[in-house]
Amino acid sequence: MTLEHCDLLIVGAGPAGMAAAVAAAPSGASIVVIDDNPAPGGQIWRDGPGATLPPAARKWRDALERHANIRVRSGTRVVAAPSRNQLLLEDAERGWRLQWNRLILCTGARELLLPFPGWTLPGVTGAGGLQALIKAGLPVEGERVVIAGSGPLLLAAAATARAAGAKVVRIAEQASFAAVAGFAASLPRWPGKAVQAITLADAQYRTSSRIVSVQGATQVESVRLRQGGREVEIESDRVACGFGLVPNTQLGRMLGCALTPEGIGAQALAVDARQATSLADIYAAGECTGFGGSERALAQGTIAGHAAVGNEGAAKQHERERARWNAFAAQLGRSFALAPAIRQMPQPDTVVCRCEDVPFSALADCSGWTDAKLHRRCGMGACQGRVCGDAAQFLFGWTPPAPRPPLSPARIATLAGLAGPVDVDRQ
Repeated sequence: MTLEHCDLLIVGAGPAGMAAAVAAAPSGASIVVIDDNPAPGGQIWRDGPGATLPPAARKWRDALERHANIRVRSGTRVVAAPSRNQLLLEDAERGWRLQWNRLILCTGARELLLPFPGWTLPGVTGAGGLQALIKAGLPVEGERVVIAGSGPLLLAAAATARAAGAKVVRIAEQASFAAVAGFAASLPRWPGKAVQAITLADAQYRTSSRIVSVQGATQVESVRLRQGGREVEIESDRVACGFGLVPNTQLGRMLGCALTPEGIGAQALAVDARQATSLADIYAAGECTGFGGSERALAQGTIAGHAAVGNEGAAKQHERERARWNAFAAQLGRSFALAPAIRQMPQPDTVVCRCEDVPFSALADCSGWTDAKLHRRCGMGACQGRVCGDAAQFLFGWTPPAPRPPLSPARIATLAGLAGPVDVDRQ
């Protein structure tokens, strides 16, 4: 197995990762950016046959291509950390080890998927998941779509579905009218967001509205919602739910980075003013440090990129911008905090762990995540707790232990590389 080398490795090619690479490039350092998606952009700027890239995404892609010392490795996943300052990687063709001097984690966030009756029916996805499917070419023209959960992602998902020809019949926001109105009133502090909010306004938007259940024989046929004090049932072909985002800290936790609390009971990678984690030579930026949108990720990534190559002065010049978007993130978190009633969505027979068919009632008397794994097989299936682990953390307050390698399914030939490198390719 080949051992390659770089001065700076960036994991994640979303806004934070792209900004970090571009900021570090003038130093002349050899930079590698890896991402498991087919092209840079992350989830927010995901490319595909059904996607239209915004100008900002094209600008950052062009910036990456202008620097000869940046190598972008798309379609690449992290498998393990075989030794200090090394990661074991795999793409569609091979596995290899990459040794780095500095590492920036820009691993983004995952959707928080919460269980409710009917959530395992075909046609139920995450709100961001629906966007990704449509951008990948999923045909939804003429379909009736209900979008439920909390936060601006609901409106963005509705706009994506509508642009693809779907009929969005309801957007159910769990936050109250007062909370949403307060958020809207604060937006003039961030004029670009105010304009964006106006363009996403939708007549089907309802506040104080949450999902109760989804009905259907073999796929989604209707959705029952609680709107204020009454329940309504709406015929629908597809349901997209978004209850917020959970920082993707798996790689950081496996490496041993310290965590800090982040909204909705989750945890994020802890960083200092230079975006440095608790471990020497490892930085983090973007939504793995907490949810805040692409602008905050770009500012954090820029600071991390400058700091990682020793340009502290340039890093400090972006602190005000980061503070501005940190304030936006805080406002967002306050306005769309999940209400306690969301924890009441699952019924005793509602499946929480889809891989192992573990119902909510089987977990109610467990003492924690390890107990649930050992005695109920929750999190022991194919997703390895990536879905039910976040749900259990929100529902029960359980914190999953640090993940163990491999971080993702890998070929035997790749895992054999844990035994040691054979060829050295120093670039």
